[in-house]
Amino acid sequence: MIATLILAVGLVLCVEGLVFALAPSRLEEALDALRNMPPDTRRMIGLGALALGVLLVWMARSMGV
Repeated sequence: MIATLILAVGLVLCVEGLVFALAPSRLEEALDALRNMPPDTRRMIGLGALALGVLLVWMARSMGV
């Protein structure tokens, strides 16, 4: 269980690191777009991402990963 958690955090850091390393100016543009978005829209995007994440974890666990 702990190894799976460490793996998950490591994968997230790899993806986040790629964004910072390969497209830092695009990241600034995305942050500006988020700042201009109403809080309710950001909340719905966050809830959608959370639901997708839970679905992906559930699918991975049901496949025996």
